[in-house]
Amino acid sequence: MSTVAESLEHGDDTGALVTVIVPGRDVADYVSEALASLRAQTFTRWRAILVDDASLDTTAELFAEAEASDPRFHLVRLTRPHGLGAARNLGLDLVETPYVAFLDADDVMTETALERLVATLSDSGSDVVVGAYVRLRPTEGGAYAAGDVQPWVSAATSPERRGTTLAEHPEVSGNVVAWSKLSRVELWRRHALRFPEGTLYEDQVVAQRLYVHARAIDVIPDVVMQWRERADGSSLTQRKAVVAVLSDYLAAMRGGIAVLDSAGHRAAARARVRLILDMDTPPLVRIAEGHPDASYRRLLGAFVRELTARADLESLDLDPQSAPLRSAAVLW
Repeated sequence: MSTVAESLEHGDDTGALVTVIVPGRDVADYVSEALASLRAQTFTRWRAILVDDASLDTTAELFAEAEASDPRFHLVRLTRPHGLGAARNLGLDLVETPYVAFLDADDVMTETALERLVATLSDSGSDVVVGAYVRLRPTEGGAYAAGDVQPWVSAATSPERRGTTLAEHPEVSGNVVAWSKLSRVELWRRHALRFPEGTLYEDQVVAQRLYVHARAIDVIPDVVMQWRERADGSSLTQRKAVVAVLSDYLAAMRGGIAVLDSAGHRAAARARVRLILDMDTPPLVRIAEGHPDASYRRLLGAFVRELTARADLESLDLDPQSAPLRSAAVLW
């Protein structure tokens, strides 16, 4: 088992131990705060790869200013949009440090996030550590305020566990985001892990592959990220009423479950199905009830029938309050 001091001897030639990949497209309103949260980290041995995905606003210029003012920032500019998955993959190809993390350019990393994540993973010898996160919501005054840790996040990350596995802690499968984790680059290289390209919600499948392939997993209850819900409604999670967005969302959830099924992690797949039916399905059904496009209901109905059949087969204890919504959806 390695120690923090031993691990610090194996950074890149800049002395960095962690590479933070920061992709962004047209997020000029938020970039400065995201990068400031990196500069404010109590753990300073990081470098950041800033990937501008052919922004039309001043995102690239703000990235360039960061690179000019701090040698830990390295900018890569794409001349045409490639999407979030491809931007992250490009960053992964450039990583030379032992550890990698992700920060979306409209989110905020908490001040001690890297310190806590690095210390945990270095001391435990695990392959990946998963932290908690909260949503950053707009207020009436135009500012943003951080909310509370939600129950499904707590289920994945609390209490703290060192050296656990997906089989021992199946609820970690509910943490499907790229940016609340720190992982060993060797894990990505060993299993040729990549983000899907040309689709949305690309981190869901990758998260499950990380868990499946990790020799050991750590979880910590510390909030490491504030996930922004944009005031203008342009966040991906705020566009689920769009049929194409729904299609990618359902495909990502199916894909993640398929990864767990293929690896024989039945308990984790059951936990994921339960969480999707209890948490993800009800708001989608409410959108579908008044949606002008019948294809939205057909897509969602097929998905809910599929998961409900699994839930009935495995006798999952689902939330009775959402039963009427599930019952309506299976008829579409």
